[in-house]
Amino acid sequence: MKVTELAKRGGVTAETVRHYARERLLAPQRHPDNGYQLFSDTDLERLRFIQRARKLGFSVAEIRDILTHADQGDSPCPLVRDLLASRLPQIRARIAELEALAERMEQAMESWQQMPNGSPDGHSVCRLIESFPDATPTKETP
Repeated sequence: MKVTELAKRGGVTAETVRHYARERLLAPQRHPDNGYQLFSDTDLERLRFIQRARKLGFSVAEIRDILTHADQGDSPCPLVRDLLASRLPQIRARIAELEALAERMEQAMESWQQMPNGSPDGHSVCRLIESFPDATPTKETP
């Protein structure tokens, strides 16, 4: 099947299929007469695997490593477990950062409710942002 058919059957764009082929996640054959990329049902299964892995947060490079293990006959499952185990604390920390950001944004929106709009005057760019407390500690000079 051609790029567009694989994309349609896999529920992705043709550019996504081409990207995965460039990244060596898919290995299409070349049509001998016109050079078109031709994909098999195995490529469709692989594309679906890639989509599942992406939904779990794996990067293209990590998916390539996983597929390489599998292609060599080695179980990639220990690698998959290790990758997720190391990634999960990072994700939880990022969620906490985003929750804190959302809280700051809500505080800003509430405090800006009654403030008038201002025009830049050479000393001020945007009074709304400038009125928000600076969280970075300032270093006092003795």
